[in-house]
Amino acid sequence: MANGERELPRPTPETQHFWDGTRKGELRFQCCEDCKNTYFPPRHFCPSCGSKNVNVVKASGKATLHSYIISHLPAPGFQTPYAIAIAKLEEGPTMMCNILGCEQTPEALIIDMPLSVTFERINDEITLPQFKPMGTN
Repeated sequence: MANGERELPRPTPETQHFWDGTRKGELRFQCCEDCKNTYFPPRHFCPSCGSKNVNVVKASGKATLHSYIISHLPAPGFQTPYAIAIAKLEEGPTMMCNILGCEQTPEALIIDMPLSVTFERINDEITLPQFKPMGTN
C-alpha cells in the first residue's frame, strides 16, 4: 500500500465471484438452496444451516441505511468527513460501505433512507460496492 492510499480487500477463491461481479456492475451474494438464506460475506457454506448447497445470486442493489458514523479523522484515501455505514440489502444481508452522493451530515444521512448500490472502480482488480441515496446520480 503506497503512502496516502486506502487499504484494499484481497480477493480469495471464496470471494472471487463477488469481486468479478462488482467489476461488471453487479452485486452478488450467495443463497442457500436448502434454507433459502441469502448471506454476505461470501463463504462456502450457509451460516444459517451449514449446508454447502449454495448458489451465487445477483442482488437488486436496493438497500436502506441501517446505521452509520461520520468520521472526521484523516484516513488514507478518504476526504473528511466521510460516512462509514451499514446498508441493509433488500435481500436481507447487511454490508459495510461508504455513502456517496450526498452531504456527510446527520441531516442528510437519515436512518432507513432508501439507497442504491454504486460501484467505485479503484483499479483493474478491485471495484468497491458503495451506496448512494436512491434517486441521486
